[in-house]
Amino acid sequence: MDVEYGKADELFLGRALELARRAELDGEVPVGAVVVLDGKIIGEGWNCPIGCSDPTAHAEIMALRAAGNRVGNYRLPGTTLYVTLEPCPMCASAIIHARVARVVFGAFDPKGGAAGSKFNLLPPDDRFNHALECEGGMLEQECRGLLRGFFRSRRNASQS
Repeated sequence: MDVEYGKADELFLGRALELARRAELDGEVPVGAVVVLDGKIIGEGWNCPIGCSDPTAHAEIMALRAAGNRVGNYRLPGTTLYVTLEPCPMCASAIIHARVARVVFGAFDPKGGAAGSKFNLLPPDDRFNHALECEGGMLEQECRGLLRGFFRSRRNASQS
């Protein structure tokens, strides 16, 4: 099934890509995320587990934290999370607990993605107390290319 994305989706995932590039400049895996409510970004994040010495400092977690602080609530109903890479199980769980309404991601993660690639935590599932909409593959080439380039340069550096 093909998903039709709107101009706003492209704009917000584009901002997540900018944040992913920021992570890359810091030597982190280039993943970026934004949380949007009523057409406005209320939280941004990028991967920073190395810099923060925090294994939970994934882009999605950082964006959810920023959004929760901004609205003064750990629940984020009515929001959309845009992220450049399919969320992992930890991030998927945080997304569910935050009551995010929709997730839009770029690249699929066949090794650890939790939106259907490896695990199936984000599509609607009546075992959870919250159902959300989840769509992947938006700007996939650009998101995947950024990740591939990062890991290629890491491999090349380690072989030198």
